[in-house]
Amino acid sequence: MAAITASMVAELRGKTDAPMMECKRALTEADGDMAKAEELLRVKLGSKAGKAAGRITAEGVVTSFMDGNVGALLEVNCETDFVTKNDSFLALANAAAELIAKHNPADIEALGATPYAQDGFGPTLEDVRKGLIGKIGENMSFRRFKRFASGSQLASYLHGTRIGVVVEFTGDETAAKDVAMHVAAMKPVALSSADVPAELVARERSVAAAKAAEDAAVATAAGKPVQSDEIVAKRIEGGVQKYLKEVSLFNQSFVKNDKQTVEQMLKVSNTTVKGFTLYVVGEGIEKKVDDFAAEVAAQVAAAKQGS
Repeated sequence: MAAITASMVAELRGKTDAPMMECKRALTEADGDMAKAEELLRVKLGSKAGKAAGRITAEGVVTSFMDGNVGALLEVNCETDFVTKNDSFLALANAAAELIAKHNPADIEALGATPYAQDGFGPTLEDVRKGLIGKIGENMSFRRFKRFASGSQLASYLHGTRIGVVVEFTGDETAAKDVAMHVAAMKPVALSSADVPAELVARERSVAAAKAAEDAAVATAAGKPVQSDEIVAKRIEGGVQKYLKEVSLFNQSFVKNDKQTVEQMLKVSNTTVKGFTLYVVGEGIEKKVDDFAAEVAAQVAAAKQGS
């Protein structure tokens, strides 16, 4: 049995917003497996834990560059929110997005080798990055990017500097920009239900089945009748279908008019969306959580040793 530490409980609580004791129980049941514990909490607490798990804590910016039917979307990370407002850091991020669109680098390493000079640093983008690290005193990195050059029209939307969307489309530009704004707000994972990744569908079906099993156990313990296997199967499938509609762009209710779906809005405007890319700053990155008490204790101990 894995040891469940206070830091593990705190990490799971930060991801799910679940009560402390529930987090500890889930980690114990999952034998310390953080991902499994999250899923157990989703079964027990419903969607609340899943929604809170989407919170992002890492810092940085998302920026874009568009030139006709060619464009780029880029995420650049840093250590603190303070640096995201630094003019030199923002200039570096914006310049990198433009370099991606114009030079088509194969990967992050190739992007770093692109010629660029700023703030007295150069001659490459990587040299400027390293120079600014020394100047600002904080680490920063190019995390991910996507270049668009398929020939489709492009519409972009930046929500501040933390969320960026690019939509590939044909048709009405205003409608496409509205879709980009919608994606930033509703965060779909695919264009249609059929495009939702199989692993996400399997996970949702597993959660729905576990929830149904728990409901049956509660009913049995209370002496209440248990639903038939057929009804339970329909409930599970109904839950999966509901999930697919919630996370697929075309099936979502349009944010500017909840009386119609995005698909219906696009049909009225004679617009076809061929794809979208959504970046959220720090998505999937675990931000280091400092133990302030431990840090103070360590400093005190070091001071005693030095005296």
